[in-house]
Amino acid sequence: MMKYLQKIGKSLMLPVAVLPAAGILYGIGYWLDPTGWGANSVVSAFLIKAASAIIDQIPILFAIGVSVGMAKDHDGTSALSGLVSFLMITTLLSTGAVAMYRGVDTSEVPAAFGKISNAFIGILAGIIGSSCYNRFKDTKLPDWLAFFSGKRCVAIVTACCSVLASIVLYFVWPLIFAGLVAFGKAILGLGAIGSGIYAMLNRALIPLGLHHALNAVFWFDTANINDLGLFWSGADGAVKGVTGQYMTGFFPVMMFGLPAGALAMYHTAKDSKKKAAASLLLAGSLASFFTGITEPLEFAFMFMAPGLYLVHAVLTGISAVICTLLPLRLGFNFSAGFVDYILSFKAPMAVNPLLLIPVGLVFAVIYYFVFRFVIIKWDLKTPGREDDEEDEEKIELANDDFTGMAKLVLEGLGGKDNIKELDYCATRLRLEINDYTQVDEKKIKQAGVAGVVRPSKSNVQVIVGPKVQFVHDELKKML
Repeated sequence: MMKYLQKIGKSLMLPVAVLPAAGILYGIGYWLDPTGWGANSVVSAFLIKAASAIIDQIPILFAIGVSVGMAKDHDGTSALSGLVSFLMITTLLSTGAVAMYRGVDTSEVPAAFGKISNAFIGILAGIIGSSCYNRFKDTKLPDWLAFFSGKRCVAIVTACCSVLASIVLYFVWPLIFAGLVAFGKAILGLGAIGSGIYAMLNRALIPLGLHHALNAVFWFDTANINDLGLFWSGADGAVKGVTGQYMTGFFPVMMFGLPAGALAMYHTAKDSKKKAAASLLLAGSLASFFTGITEPLEFAFMFMAPGLYLVHAVLTGISAVICTLLPLRLGFNFSAGFVDYILSFKAPMAVNPLLLIPVGLVFAVIYYFVFRFVIIKWDLKTPGREDDEEDEEKIELANDDFTGMAKLVLEGLGGKDNIKELDYCATRLRLEINDYTQVDEKKIKQAGVAGVVRPSKSNVQVIVGPKVQFVHDELKKML
């Protein structure tokens, strides 16, 4: 089950990667017309509407992205199936359709059905579409039905499965929705403490890949919170000084805290290993600061020093609490990095964005000294503090030798005969292997990767960083 949930989380990275485009369009549109939101400028209105075309269709993006991501060969047929499933479910369970089934006015239909088009349903549709594709893509039918054999029957099967899923959701969805709303309201009722609990759990669940499910509750419209959408749109339901509280607390951590923690790790590294540690930590820090992509840095110490990662999660929660108490509200479309910080200046719900600078600097100091103290106190094996080993061959990353990296990774994985499936996400190679005993983590790390994660005996994840696609492409050629 855990492996399956991690795969869903990885599949969501494809549609999530589309969101920065909306952020850029929204940001420019608001800069041009910060008060009228397009009413005073045709160009601004054009850009804002273009951005809303992405943000408003997040559920569909999730349905397609998850379906493609979880298909064994990522074929476009699976994307069609995910879309078919989403359209079937949302149409069958729309407010008007449910009113017709029950013979009542639409005002008497539970509010849950008015929110059926959400990220959760998008993910569910993607799972249905990809499952049907994986199971029926090679189906052979009798000659008189041969035209519908193979991939052509997938969408038909998906439609049938979606009808069954809709019947189940007709009874279950109102209960799920009520539970999500209750949880959301409970967190909202806790104010700053609620923001802190959410932010801490967001970081703590990253190793399991379950943080996406939590984000769907608070950032999107699954439970009537929609913090992300309302921050950028300023639509009904947005409250100045409140909307954005589930995003603001990440900015001090991603832009200031984590890079400062990386500096602490560099300063506590062994002198003989400082140079090697610096390249890894600097790259991770830049990614965290500019784009809000934290995986290269977090995975560099997450499994080497899990106690330190727990400290990081707690500090993130504290950041969210403090930012919620302060008159500071920021938002993002992709993640809490410098790019989204600049773009959010003129967003409708932004509050005192310049206040982030002093808050971030304070968190940089806190992260640096807390990380340094914890690392030294408990002699944690962060990058550059590993036990001394014999000199090993290292890939020269300065020349972006992706071929060389892929070669070493392949050798460490036991050769091409040991690899069953190969895939990648934003920062990681994800592989399914035949024999886990043939995996040599030491050999893989010689390629200069941030780390190796082994969720199960048949799965290996190699943390490469933002340039993972190039290593993946070279590795795919070798296979």
